[in-house]
Parts: sequence; structure tokens; C-alpha cells
Amino acid sequence: MNTRIDTLSAAGPECGRRTLRPVGAADHDPAEPARLVGRDAHLALLRTFVRDASSAGAARVIRGAAGSGKSELLEAGVALGTAAGMSVLRCAGVRGGTPSDLSGLLRMLWPLLGDARLPSDSGHLAALEALLVDGVPARRDRDRLPFTVLKVLESVSAVRPLLIAVDDWDALDSPSADVLTFVARRAAGHPLGLLMTTRAHPTSSPPPAGLPVLSLGPMTPAESAALLAARRPGHDPQAVRDLLARAAGNPLALLELPARSDDSVPHLPASSDRLAAALAPGAATLPSATRDLLLVAALHPAADIPLLLSATSRMRGGDALSLSVVEPAERQGLVVFDGMRLEFGHPAVAGAVAHGTGRRHCRRAHAALAAELTRDSVRQLWHLSQSVTGHDPRLAARLEDVHRSALRQNEPAMALRLLRRAAALYSAPDDQGRCLLRAAQLARGAGWARTSRSLARHALDRPLGPLGSLYAETLTRLDGGGPTADPAGWPRPVGATETDSALELAHLVAPLLTDDRERADALLAYLDALPSDVARDPRLLHAMASAAPVRRAATVLARLASRGPDIVAIRDLERLGEAALRAGAPLEALDLHRQAERLCLFHDVPDRLPAAVLWQGLAHLVTGDWGQAETAFRRSREEAERRALSDDRAAAEILERLTRALRTGTLPEPVDAGALASGRGPVSALDEIVAVGTGWAQVESGDVAAGHATLTRLLADPARCTPALFALVVFAEAAVAVNAAGTARARLLSLERDLGPERAPLVAVELAVAQAILADDGHAAELYERAFRMDLAHRPFLEASLRLAHGRWLRRQHEFTDSRVTLRQAAATFAMMGAEARVTRITEELRASGQRTDASTAGGGRPAPAAGLLSAQELRIARLAARGLSNRQIGEELGLSPRTIGAYLYRIFPRLGVTVRAQLSGVLRSSDERAGA
Repeated sequence: MNTRIDTLSAAGPECGRRTLRPVGAADHDPAEPARLVGRDAHLALLRTFVRDASSAGAARVIRGAAGSGKSELLEAGVALGTAAGMSVLRCAGVRGGTPSDLSGLLRMLWPLLGDARLPSDSGHLAALEALLVDGVPARRDRDRLPFTVLKVLESVSAVRPLLIAVDDWDALDSPSADVLTFVARRAAGHPLGLLMTTRAHPTSSPPPAGLPVLSLGPMTPAESAALLAARRPGHDPQAVRDLLARAAGNPLALLELPARSDDSVPHLPASSDRLAAALAPGAATLPSATRDLLLVAALHPAADIPLLLSATSRMRGGDALSLSVVEPAERQGLVVFDGMRLEFGHPAVAGAVAHGTGRRHCRRAHAALAAELTRDSVRQLWHLSQSVTGHDPRLAARLEDVHRSALRQNEPAMALRLLRRAAALYSAPDDQGRCLLRAAQLARGAGWARTSRSLARHALDRPLGPLGSLYAETLTRLDGGGPTADPAGWPRPVGATETDSALELAHLVAPLLTDDRERADALLAYLDALPSDVARDPRLLHAMASAAPVRRAATVLARLASRGPDIVAIRDLERLGEAALRAGAPLEALDLHRQAERLCLFHDVPDRLPAAVLWQGLAHLVTGDWGQAETAFRRSREEAERRALSDDRAAAEILERLTRALRTGTLPEPVDAGALASGRGPVSALDEIVAVGTGWAQVESGDVAAGHATLTRLLADPARCTPALFALVVFAEAAVAVNAAGTARARLLSLERDLGPERAPLVAVELAVAQAILADDGHAAELYERAFRMDLAHRPFLEASLRLAHGRWLRRQHEFTDSRVTLRQAAATFAMMGAEARVTRITEELRASGQRTDASTAGGGRPAPAAGLLSAQELRIARLAARGLSNRQIGEELGLSPRTIGAYLYRIFPRLGVTVRAQLSGVLRSSDERAGA
């Protein structure tokens, strides 16, 4: 009895005899429905429903927006019912038409009418056939129809459990919908189940009252990405993000929306016949003025209603329009109007309402918008370019010029469109080539690798300069693993266009040369010879820091310090931040990536947010602030999961686990090869970071020998593993623990010579601290004094590590009081930075120095007195500041500069747990009371 019939008209001749089409094994696996991505919880509820329906009766309504997967879940329910041994009857509503009365009921009951195998049940079947097929207009039969249908279905279910599947209940004819609702409310007590779908839409009937509703909301970004990967694999990461944004969690939109490739001319939001029929089924019936308004809104969704009305009026010949033209679209639920802005109910509705619009009509809409917008603005020129045909070199030049404004507004996608349209409007091949090459550059930077390669190939068909041709050729073969040109043979740029190509080429090739010293040196020489006006260009600094982060750190940092404040592009801030971190300036990198994060929020560019936060975490990691680093990596992971950015999520998750292992002194879990490959996208040096972090974590966990061996291997060639230079202190600590201080001292001296004067300030401090830790007793005092003279003001982890080693040395010199003070200072800093394993280690050191200690002494629990956390000089400065003296006044009293006083206070505040000077007096008073107790 598992049957389906085609949609029949009650008055058609095909009603004379029944034509059945089976459902079941041919369409579904009876054992289990196909897995629906993101609907596991809904499938579990359907299994419960089928179990209840087959035993004691049940009814359920599946409610969701158009395209949300209601029909797919209904089919899953049918498959589950079939597997449970239920018979299935089904029918569906008809959208976009006016079905005749009782046509839906006829379609559902058609397989039962005249079936001799069914119990006659006092003539109920005959009465139904007379009413539904023969059309006998008996009023009494009409009134008793719901009871008659219920009796028949109860009789059928008594033979075998019965499932009634109704798709689009809200689109059934009204009498059929009423009867099925009557039956659904009385299914309990019989092996009878009713499963119905209905659309959540302002124009649809509400679900039947009293019936349980299974609501389908939008899929999460992660679920949407999984569906896209399963059904439409192979897209670029940026294309995936674009599809996820436009689909907004709607499964049908995810599967139907075309990926953006070459924009159509004139531009029209993308859609498909199926998507338009689902999201805007009544758009064709709207008044023409309303349709034109929706078209204009689809072409320029950021406009407010006065501009839309004015453009629509101009498009229609100048007739004034009122707000009444919005009402038909509102009644159909296509738009939401808040009094000023018109917003589509779903992002894909914009394409659905404009789907099928003729090109001439679309050009008129673009021309009307261009006439209403500010002259020479980005959007005005864009719409103007869509309203013309043929070549227009003057307009093309304006588009090429205004694309820079789009970039300053952090709209790379719009800048790319402007350049592609400019290339089409130019008539000269060299102008076309220039625009296509620039568009390929932007596409590469935005993550559209395929589009970039395609544009580069088109650019190579036009005349390009030597460097432009070299760059385009590199773009076409880079992802295919082809060789790149040797920088030693690159020609010198002539003109601004060729200089720009040189910068892009250097930025593209530099990360590939880290293992090739000769070609990296050739690239550095080439960069040095470029015009001085591009010396601080973010692309040049990023290329220099990528090719030789160790050997050119001082140059990179000096140019970063002298750059102007006019960097407003997110991508440029990211490049500068990466360059600063590679060159060993984590605080500068942190500031730049925080600026990038603020711009992401200001310009509503959420897809760049996880990367900006991720690099903040890396900056914290380099400074040793593991607590802040773990927090940043967790934030990045959560943001990436929220937006289904798999590469960012993989990198953030790997680094979060690694940081947690460092902080807690445990070994990190092995990194999955697939996750590592994904994470290299946002962090190209992820393998090296993981290798260094693993060696460091081995030391923190107590496996010092393994950690020392790992770090020794990585430091053998720091040019290939730059992150190892930020682990010199832990390398020294491990060497002391395994009695290899002599060998480690020799390695550090060799490393100091190799790095030369260009080494980063942070690496210089690392070397000084590491050499002090490794010093023998004859040179220890001198090396510790030298290390303490280094700039430690903004390097609390290095200062704490130095104090830890110094406290151990003082204990060995039997200076137990000074040793305890020094170790407590180190403990306070490590506790502040989340280094739990190191706090525990210092507790042991304090015990060894003769003090009875517990967790509170090492920075947790009951605070230690200030005298135990600060040196005598620091305590004196803290008391003067607590009295309200300024840095200058304190300096005059102690004979120190105001800047030195500021550096002292920078170290004092975290040790005492204060953030402002006003808190000092209370903390010191409480500390004195505890000391006297």
C-alpha cells in the first residue's frame, strides 16, 4: 500500500481509473533515510514520531521557510515509516494556483477508493467515492466528511499501521486542509500518523493549533559548509564564504545559487528558476511599479526608501510613486520595511525577485540609480558602467581610478568588479591588460585563486610590461607547483605600473624562498634597489620579513616605526602586523592586528576577524603571555566556527591546544595532518611554530631531555625555523637541567655572530637572558647584571625567567633572603601571565630556599606582602606613587628620569595586581597590615 499518485484534477478524465506509482525501495533505502546535513536532531524526533505513530498514533507539523528542507525531512519520515512497516498515503498542496475543493483529499485517498481488499466499513468508502469522484452534492455527506475520512483511515490502520504524508499543507485547498487537521487531532489511540509540512511565511496559514510543530531554522555556518562540501565541492575558500553569506543557512539557496565568476552585464543578483519559484512564487503577480521597486532595491540594497522611490520613478518615466507600492511586496513577505530601509526577507530573495528580468529593463534600472547617486562615487560609477554597452574609454578610466576608493573602504570585491568592467570598456589592449592584471592581484589577495588565475591568463593575451608579464605568469602556475622566476633576473621597474607589479611579485614569491638562501638574497637586493617612495610599502616590508626575518629585522622595524598613519586597508595592516611579528616585534604586531580587528568590525568584514584575532594570539604567544594567547586563540576558533572558516578554525584550534599545554605543563596532543595542512593557509609558519611549541612543552612538562633535543635540532638552522629564536631562554633552561650548559653557550655565541647587527631587539634580549642563565659561577654576576640592564619593561616573561634563574643562583650563593624575594617576583609575573606550571616550579624553588610555602606564596590564594614581591627600590617608588607624586616628581626625588620611573611602575603594577595609580595606596596599606599581623 506504499503508493503515491500523480497530481490529479477532480474534474479531469484521468479520475475515471486509478494510475498508481509505487514509493519505497525504488526511491529510498528502507532501512534508513539518507543523512541530512545539519538535521540530526530533527531526524531523531522523526524516529520518535514514527515509533509513536505506529503504535498509538501521532501527528506532527514540520514548519520552515521556503528552501529550508521541509520536503527532504518529509521524505526521510516516509522512509522511516516504510522501514517500520507502515503503509503510506500522501498528497501535496499546489502553489501558484487555485486548486479545486477537496482535490488534495482526493489525491490522498485515491489508492483506497474501490480497493476490494479493504474492509467496507458500513459503506464509508462508497460514500467517499461518491463524494470525491462522482461529485454527488449531498449536503449531509459534506457535513460528515471529516468523520467519514477518519473512520476509513482508522479501518485501514487497523490492518496495517498507516502514515499520511502531506507536503505543503498550507497550499492545500481549504476543505482538504480542514479535514486533514480534523484527522490529525484525533489520531491518538490508533496506529495512524500524520506528518505535514507547512511554510513559515506571512502569507501562509498558521500551523494547525494543538499539533506539535517541528521548526526548521537556518543551518549554522558549519552545517552549511558541510552541505556545500558534500554536494558542491571544489570551490575556493572565498567562493565558499560568499555562498555561505548569500545563502544565509538556507539549504536550497546553498545548492542552487551559482558561484560568482564572471559578472553578467548588466549586473543582476544571481538566482535560478527553482530558487525564484520557492522564494518569490508570487512576484510575477505584483503590480509593475512594485516589481520595478524590488528590482532597483535588488541592484542597490544599501539605499534608503526615498532614493529607491526616486530611482524607480525615474526608471518609469518620472511618475511620482508613494509608499503604497511597497505594500504588495510586504504582504507577500518578500521585504520588511522599517519606515526608511527596505530589506529582503532573505539575501537570496533579491535575486529571486529580479530573476528573469530582461537586459534592457535592467540597464534602465542601473541608469536610474546612477542618476540619483552622488556623482563619481563608487556606486554611481558602478551603476553607470552597467547601463552602457560597447566601449567607453572615458568611463573606463573613471572606473579604474575609483577602484582605489573601494579599496580604502575595504571593499575588495567591488574594486575587483570595477576593474573587470573597466577592462571591458577600454578599447586599447594595453589598457585592458593593465586592468586585468590589477584585478588578478586583487582576486589573489581576496582568496579567489581560480578567478585570479583566469584573469592572469586573460591579461597575458594583452600587452604587458616585463614585470607585469612575469607576475601574471607566476600567478597562473603558482598553485600548480610550477617554478618561480629567480629574482636575480628580474628587470628593474620603469613607471608606477611596473613598480606595483614588482611589489606584488616580491610579495607573492618571498614566502617560497625561505629555504633558498641564494635566491632570498637576490630578492633582498632587488627590494633594496626599488624606488625610495615604496620603501615602506606593506607588500615590500612583508616580503622582506618573509624572505629574511632574522637578517633584516632591524630594517623592517625601523621602516615600520617611520610609517605614516594613513594605513586604512585591513589587508595592509595584516601584512604589516605579520612583518612586525616575523621581525621580532610582538607588541607592534599586536597593535597592528588590533587595528585590523577594529576595522573588520567597523566595515562589517566578519570573515577577516578570526585571522586578526589569531595573529593577536601569536603576538601574545611570542611575548610569553600564555593566558592572553589562549584566550585569543579560543576567540579566533569560535569566530571561525561561527562563520564556517575551516582553515582559520584549524589553525586556531591547533594553537589553542599548544598554548594550553605550555601553560599547564602537559604534552600537547599530536596534530592531525589534515588539520595542519588546513591551518597553513592563515599561518604559513604553522609547522615551525608547532615544532618549537612541542619542544617547549616537553620542557615545561618535565621531559627536559626530549625538549632540549628538539630545540637543539631546530636551532641548528634558525633561518629555516625562525620561531626557534623566541625559545632561546627555555633552550638555556633545558641545557642547564641536562648538564649541557657548555655546549649551549657555544651555540648561542655562534648564533649571536650569525645574526649580526640586524637581529631583532627581542632576540637580543633573549640572547642576553639565555647567556645569563647558562653562565658559570665565575661570570654569572656580570652576565646577570648585563641582562637586567636590557630593556625588560615590555617583556615580562623574559624578566620573570631571568628572575627565576637569578633566584636559583642566589640560593646557590647562600643568599636565601634575596633569593626568596627574587623568586616571589618571578612567581607573581608568571601567575599573571597564566604560566601555571612555572608557578608550581617556583613553589619548589622557594621550599628549597628554606621557606615554608604553599600555593598562596607562589602567586595564588592569599596575596604575599608587597615587600616580598618588590625590591627595595621598587617598593619605595610604589609608596611615592601611592602618595600621589607624578613620575617627574618621583624621579627628581630619586635622581632618575621620568621614563625610568614609568618602566618601574610598568613592572610594579602587575605584581601588586593593580591597574591604576589610585589603587596603590589601598594595596600597600593592606599589605602592611598583613605583614604586621
